[in-house]
Amino acid sequence: DRRQRQMCIRDRYSDGVNTRTHQQLLMQGRPRSLSGLMGLYESSYARFMRLAPYRELPFDEAISSSPADSDVHLRVLERCKFTTTLQLTYWFENEGERTADPDLTIRLYHDTGQAEALHCSLHPRCVALRDFKYQEKSVLESQWGRNLMLNKWLAYLLEHQHGFIADTGSIGRIT
Repeated sequence: DRRQRQMCIRDRYSDGVNTRTHQQLLMQGRPRSLSGLMGLYESSYARFMRLAPYRELPFDEAISSSPADSDVHLRVLERCKFTTTLQLTYWFENEGERTADPDLTIRLYHDTGQAEALHCSLHPRCVALRDFKYQEKSVLESQWGRNLMLNKWLAYLLEHQHGFIADTGSIGRIT
């Protein structure tokens, strides 16, 4: 049941949406300036703060469970005075092999209220995520693809009642 649900989650990103539609959506959202990208960073930070409402995360690792989605895993990679770098992903198992997907490395800039996707796996298993171009010609285009994906995924997680809350009666469980 769990494996079947994980496969459904991976494919749910693309239900009823073809590749051309994804490309059209991406092209419509391309920023014409650095300020457009900064706006996307701010939106992602606001969404992440709803998912884990802590300036300083009170855990190093956490798992968020939702009745409608697979577990989401958060791992803090680095803590600095004004930033936190973390990994956010699902873990899928297939024939005894674990795969992180999408394997996002995110840096939170607490002083400016921004979240930046620093890295994303180049070959995501989720069908819809394959349409996002992570290695574009310019730095701005590369950043836009990763960060648009982050922003949309955070919205998806919030819609499916994910959250990382440190108290015992919370949605997420802390490991």
